[in-house]
Amino acid sequence: MMNQVLNAIVVDDEMLARQYLQEMLKAHENVTVVAECKNGFEAVKAVAEHNPDLIFLDIQMPKLDGFEVLELIDRDDIAVVFATAYDQYALKAFDSHAVDYLLKPFSAERLAKAIEKVSANRGRPLPQLNEMKATDTKPEALTRIVVKDGSKIEMIPVTDVDYISAEDDYVDIHYAGKSILKHQTLAGLEKMLDADKFIRIHRSSIVNIERVDRIELLAKDKYIAILKDRTELRISRSGHKRLKEVIG
Repeated sequence: MMNQVLNAIVVDDEMLARQYLQEMLKAHENVTVVAECKNGFEAVKAVAEHNPDLIFLDIQMPKLDGFEVLELIDRDDIAVVFATAYDQYALKAFDSHAVDYLLKPFSAERLAKAIEKVSANRGRPLPQLNEMKATDTKPEALTRIVVKDGSKIEMIPVTDVDYISAEDDYVDIHYAGKSILKHQTLAGLEKMLDADKFIRIHRSSIVNIERVDRIELLAKDKYIAILKDRTELRISRSGHKRLKEVIG
């Protein structure tokens, strides 16, 4: 039985790399390229417009990298095949539940194996994006948080963040006198932040310790953190212990 056609998007900031992949994909009748994107912003838009089954995704790109693109995609059932010239991202790629990881320059045979994997796994439930984010193994801490806000994409430097609170399946990021919601778990985001600068002070909040003005005792074993902008945040017992270890 003939495989069902896979609608695919090709994302790479190098024109020659996009052309190379497109040329090889012509040999695969079960793959139709519905969009070609030269950066992460175009990729996020193309996914929303074309509803693809498969995305061939470069990792190192200006403005938005491949992992940030995945954070902003609203779908959790797209098969992802990373295509990159760098092998150091392989572990993180598979932690992000990529179907395959093509190391440039890859052969036609290697591409065929990747497509076979995608076809073989088609129809099986893929991990939720929240799970993907929670298993992030990026060795360096985040320097910015990327958020899709309607048709806009906000890139928030972590140094601007005051605190982050949990809102059901979202986190509410408070920064520069405003706030924005991001579809992600607090636990998942916590793992990606610098633990020396961002402390989980309560099951529902993480604070930038540079924004903490003082800690006040309300009652026995009940504390609040007063931020420099006078925001008050509850502190759990374990959160108080962590704060004391960091700021004394």
